[in-house]
Amino acid sequence: MRKTAFLGEPRSTPNIFVLLTSTYNVGKIGLKSKISSSGIWSTHMQVSKKENLIQVVKFVLFSASAGIIQALTFTLLNELLQLPYWPCYLIALTLSVLWNFTLNREFTFKSATNVPKAMLKIAIYYAIFTPLSTWWGDALTNMGWNEYIVLFGTMLINMATEFLVCRFIVYRDSMNTNQRAQRSAEKAQKQ
Repeated sequence: MRKTAFLGEPRSTPNIFVLLTSTYNVGKIGLKSKISSSGIWSTHMQVSKKENLIQVVKFVLFSASAGIIQALTFTLLNELLQLPYWPCYLIALTLSVLWNFTLNREFTFKSATNVPKAMLKIAIYYAIFTPLSTWWGDALTNMGWNEYIVLFGTMLINMATEFLVCRFIVYRDSMNTNQRAQRSAEKAQKQ
């Protein structure tokens, strides 16, 4: 483990301003933090290429499981209840989002971030994605496209864009902060 620190006081203000910058390297995961006397805490995660690849693989696998939930729900609503495309899609999407959010937060990004705050960020993403994907899905099926081709194409677009949102917005500053990640880091340090 390597630690570095910098203390400084700007001349422009009469108040004592302390800026502490620390870099922690634990195993293959790097964490840069800045703490100021004003209470601002900023963290920027650095992960190795291997960790990024592992995140992508986990995200794809969990998204596939969410996709199964979405496809089964959509199929049941479409075939048994014979609902139009959009309600089938919205109900199925909601169930898959809850499943995917829960698994990816805990296992892919190993985040201890505030759950309501993370869910709000995901909700903002879906406030944009859902109307657009419902609109293009409904438009394509009304033009004669097969519902399942539209659904699976939309699911692929959703998986790719949601990964980017999760990785670079939702969990950007909180990856590898939950107890699971801390245990892994402690285990790696002992070896």
